[in-house]
Amino acid sequence: MRKYAYPPGPKSKTPVGDISRLLDAMRDPTGVFLNIANQYGDIAHFKLVYRHAYLLNHHEYIQNVLTNHYENFIKGWAWERGKGILGEGLLTSEGGFHQRQRRLAKPAFHKSRIASYGAVMTELAEKAQGSWREGEALDVSQDMYRLTLAIVAKTLFGAEVESETENISFALGVFRREWWRTLWLVRLPFYNKISKLPFKTFRDFNKARQMLDTTIYRIINERRLSGTDKGDLLSMLLLAQDEGGVMTDLQARDEVMTIFLAGHETTAASLTWAWYLLSQHPEVEERLHREVDAVLGGRLPTFDDLPKLEYTRMVFAETIRLYPPVWMTTRRPIKDIKLGPYVIPYNSIVLICPYVTHRKPEYYPEPLKFDPQRWTPESESKLPKFAYFPFGGGPRHCLGEQFAWMESVLVIATIAQRWKLRLEPGHQVEAEPYVTLRAKYGMRMKPEKRHAAPNSERLGVSR
Repeated sequence: MRKYAYPPGPKSKTPVGDISRLLDAMRDPTGVFLNIANQYGDIAHFKLVYRHAYLLNHHEYIQNVLTNHYENFIKGWAWERGKGILGEGLLTSEGGFHQRQRRLAKPAFHKSRIASYGAVMTELAEKAQGSWREGEALDVSQDMYRLTLAIVAKTLFGAEVESETENISFALGVFRREWWRTLWLVRLPFYNKISKLPFKTFRDFNKARQMLDTTIYRIINERRLSGTDKGDLLSMLLLAQDEGGVMTDLQARDEVMTIFLAGHETTAASLTWAWYLLSQHPEVEERLHREVDAVLGGRLPTFDDLPKLEYTRMVFAETIRLYPPVWMTTRRPIKDIKLGPYVIPYNSIVLICPYVTHRKPEYYPEPLKFDPQRWTPESESKLPKFAYFPFGGGPRHCLGEQFAWMESVLVIATIAQRWKLRLEPGHQVEAEPYVTLRAKYGMRMKPEKRHAAPNSERLGVSR
């Protein structure tokens, strides 16, 4: 049996790793991984659930795994559990099938196509804030989730889901919770057997999947019956045909489910953190408002305004540095791979954590400080590649990155014209690193009026 020289890292007291470390990682994974990286450096080794784990915290190592030698890695164990609800969608599929599905979906995210989504994004953002009342506390995180859900449904799938939002939100909450609770069990040899037992956690997970399937298959069936080509992502998926044939309903379901969930979950979490950070940094908020007022003059933003909303973009870039929505990803080598001075054994766990790397002092002086000035073109150009990767990288780079950037900047600009948001006194703010990096207790905030945008009457928004 081959012996390996392992990088430094916390030592295990048992052959399968310390149970206490596993429990700590389940309770506070970002804290555990941040401590390991700070203590052991660019690459750290430890045992985790029957596997050797390697935490990477250097841009060259991360680039090697995600880009330079991507063909030697597959998605890690974290996504094996995800297949229970996402099926063989873009986030979970591998190899040639993944490449085919990505090729079919890619045209929907072309720059020219994304530009046409802008008006829908701003109109829905204006409508979402129509029920806000000055001084009345609301959970901004819930409003952002409803908004981004409506945007994804309307722009990419031509669907209305407002009447199903409550069921979708409930199902997503169950999905996030149970995915994380059972994630660590996936590596156990007997997982397939216990997952079929009538435990509440598995029943809840399956119920959530059924609820989401009801919505997804309704959207697919309505489009099949109409036979309409709307030029959106759903039409592209259903009408596409290549050497693999026409996409089946199950394949379409997996892709719609993946983009439906990932396309709103990540952006909603990021927007929530943006409002929180702005409320804590009035000097940044004031500069943002000056830009929005100067560029827009009270009207709704459009796609053409994006180059002028530069500081708004910088605010969002800094937000997802501190709170990257996909806070961690995993890879599994399909053969032994050399990484720096070490060999990463076949079938081990490679952990890549943007949350940790984005806080590395070598890349970001005063890394915990919220400073949008890091994202001037000059400052950004000095960063090494993969010192900042909130949307991943390589062949599995997020297809919807430009969609997310446009959506976030337009939503922030639309809402910031009319409101300041103030954290409700006593509200506890804590990050919850499940599937995405959410606000654990929501984000209770009170809106303060700035000035009204003139287009609200046209959109039927009450004041």
